[in-house]
Amino acid sequence: MQKKNPMNYINDLDSSKSIPITQWAEEDRPREKMLAHGKKSLTDSELIAILLRTGIKGASAIDLAKKILQQSNNRLSDLARMEITDLQKYNKGLGMAKSVTILAALELGNRMLKEVNENQEHIIKNSDDLFHYIAPTIMDLPTEEFWAVYLNQRNKVIWKQRIGMGGITQTTVDLRVIFRAALEHNAVAVAVAHNHPSGNLRPSQADKELTQRISDAGKILSVKLIEHLVVGILPEGKPGYYSFTESGLL
Repeated sequence: MQKKNPMNYINDLDSSKSIPITQWAEEDRPREKMLAHGKKSLTDSELIAILLRTGIKGASAIDLAKKILQQSNNRLSDLARMEITDLQKYNKGLGMAKSVTILAALELGNRMLKEVNENQEHIIKNSDDLFHYIAPTIMDLPTEEFWAVYLNQRNKVIWKQRIGMGGITQTTVDLRVIFRAALEHNAVAVAVAHNHPSGNLRPSQADKELTQRISDAGKILSVKLIEHLVVGILPEGKPGYYSFTESGLL
């Protein structure tokens, strides 16, 4: 009789039990697969399974990893925004240690991207440049944050600063904080950005009014507001932004 492939068995939605990873063919085990073929050969669920190390009653580490991903719409960005209590709530049997390990690994990934971003010289020539610079900082936040990016005469980034943080739908912004930093760092231009955790990137009326107030204040101090971006994860899971400059609102 032909031996049944363990992977086919794991993927069988009608199966009520899972074969332990130790009984899989060696090339199908995540750790062995990484050692043999490299880390890039692994799927997201296999990488998470390595972090989990073991499964729970009735589910292998791979089964559990797949379920965790499904709970976050199979998007690592959504998973990174979850809290430990959320992971345990939606995945019964998932202990504190496993939950902490998963979120710690994702946070390290986020910090690595920010570190790489910070160590480069950034010239902001257009909205896309600003988006790629600021997105790693605010894209995946569960609540709104408002940031300002300060530029010299060459449009090189010389400083960035969080101006305000708030709830899911709004944040408080103090114009004095924005322009005090501009004067301290001798900036000739400023670009601002904030995130919409909902994924709806259309600016509110309050966003439009705030942009106008920042622009007017900048004219008095000879610090030009060159852009305001609203960034976030779109409903289809892709990162995106709304540009006030490109939309003719600035």
